[in-house]
Amino acid sequence: MTTPLLEVADLRVSFRTPRGIVEAVRGVSFTMGREKLGIVGESGSGKTLTGRSILRLLPPGAELRASRLAFDGTDLLNASPAALRELRGRRLAMVMQDPKFSLNPVMRVGDQIAEAYRAHSAATAAEAREKALAMLAAVRIRDPRRVYDLYPHEVSGGMGQRIMIAMMLAPDPALLVADEPTSALDVTVQMQVLAILDDLVS
Repeated sequence: MTTPLLEVADLRVSFRTPRGIVEAVRGVSFTMGREKLGIVGESGSGKTLTGRSILRLLPPGAELRASRLAFDGTDLLNASPAALRELRGRRLAMVMQDPKFSLNPVMRVGDQIAEAYRAHSAATAAEAREKALAMLAAVRIRDPRRVYDLYPHEVSGGMGQRIMIAMMLAPDPALLVADEPTSALDVTVQMQVLAILDDLVS
């Protein structure tokens, strides 16, 4: 029997408030192999917290519990901070909702992709630049060499989201968590971004 890539059993995320404990995520369970999985729910239902729990990137004050939370056999609940840092980016990645808050505003977008790639590989600066250009082309950005040198404020919301996808997929992670990656985009651009994700994530 093949071991699932991701195992989530009875996941719970709670916060202590002056009025008592608030359970933001209650008893979520699922397993994943090498496949695509969509989690659907209304705003405030805990989708983002569920995704962040997988990478152990919860906000301060959040209390995480689960019967099992494991990635490729690694117990994420008891993994050391060093082990989690090793997994994030290289094997586990997350695309946030709004690239405006995820991209460094004073750094060229291409350099940000290259830096993310170098952080998880032994690539030289020149190799990382070529990888960044290849990833920009892979997410269907026209004229990657021109866009490489742009700053985040110089790109549209749709292009910014494509850049974030390129950055997260550059190290070739085994699992990509996409947190409502099209929520801030118009309908036409939403379809384009979803098509890119569908093509690049197999």
